[in-house]
Amino acid sequence: MNTITIIDNRTDKKIQCNILDSTMGNAVVDISNLSKDLGLFTLDNGLTSTASCTSDITFIDGAKGELYYRGYPIEYLANNHKYLEVCYLLLNGNLPTKDEFDTFEADMRIKRYPKEGLKDLFKSFPDNAHPMAMMSSAVSALSAFHNQHLDINSEEEYQEMARRIISKMPTLAAWTFRRSRGFPFVYPDLNRYFTENFLYMLRAFPGGVADIKQVEIDALDAIFTLHADHEQNASTSTVRLVCSTGAHPYAAISAGINALWGRSHGGANESVIDQLLMIGDVSNVQKYIDKVKDPNDSFKLMGFGHRVYKNYDPRAKVLKSLRDRLHNELGISSKIIEVANKIEEIALNDEYFIQRNLYPNIDFYSGVILSSLGIERPMFTPIFVIGRTVGWITHWMEQKRGINKIVRPRQRYIGNKPIIL
Repeated sequence: MNTITIIDNRTDKKIQCNILDSTMGNAVVDISNLSKDLGLFTLDNGLTSTASCTSDITFIDGAKGELYYRGYPIEYLANNHKYLEVCYLLLNGNLPTKDEFDTFEADMRIKRYPKEGLKDLFKSFPDNAHPMAMMSSAVSALSAFHNQHLDINSEEEYQEMARRIISKMPTLAAWTFRRSRGFPFVYPDLNRYFTENFLYMLRAFPGGVADIKQVEIDALDAIFTLHADHEQNASTSTVRLVCSTGAHPYAAISAGINALWGRSHGGANESVIDQLLMIGDVSNVQKYIDKVKDPNDSFKLMGFGHRVYKNYDPRAKVLKSLRDRLHNELGISSKIIEVANKIEEIALNDEYFIQRNLYPNIDFYSGVILSSLGIERPMFTPIFVIGRTVGWITHWMEQKRGINKIVRPRQRYIGNKPIIL
């Protein structure tokens, strides 16, 4: 095994740390004995150079602009497989056969219905409650209705728990929307596929009438797939941290929802639409492009660049083609789309953006697509929740099965020394 030597030049003490290879991406240095042997901690603000776990679920190559679920490129999965097939892949490690998928999907349909008591929880929220506040509360409440999932001892129980939360999430999301608008709740339709059923619960009224086109189902299904997992992001790391305490899995998912709520994470596509509305018209685009380039101006263009990807976000490429398909098949046009198209045209051809790797990211396209589907901005992040739930619960399962040591980071203390009294 390869090693690296760390020397404390204050004392000349040294320690040999093992270098652990990865199948893809950077190798890691095992520094577990650094504190014991040298009396040192590492300091890594934002944990940008720290591997917090060992995982075989998702891999990102930010420099190349690549994303893989279980080894499958995201472009292949989004263009060739349904979201629930991708859920099966993440949960089980392989894509399902037809029989496996039929069994899996049928079980997921049955599990869509929450307990009736949850309706009372929704009714207790004020009219102006944000959908994410209702989502996190409802998922946390699920742990009370399904306390049998607190102690899981078999693979069958893991899968039962995971399928239950994934199946119920669209229902909870749809109910948050309907509660916020004062509409009557619509129950799931067992005759509709996962994504079609969600659109139905958003749009239908008693009597079951809802106009849903296949291109809309395909676009939203792809959005769910593209959001399904993204390695150790803030919300997934939150789920893993809560998992390490031994909390109920749905309590961990609720914590992940709250982490996702932030505008720097899952709420970013809301910010994109807010900015497009602020720009207002194609004639104003160049003025804001100039503001981006002005070193003395703090204005930032939302939906461009990414913390991880230093190339074109591979998820954005898929959504770009879906946006074009929606436009061609449904003839959707709006000021927002016109402004977004103009910004995209300039950014993809302007050396300022190219040299700084400021490519459109997933938030730029997903916000425009969701708006085209008639979905209101406060619902953007709950839709992210629906797609990401399978990733969160898969990471929860992976950690629970492995070395589930409670997460306890250390700190660099710069406060007062002991005060002599």
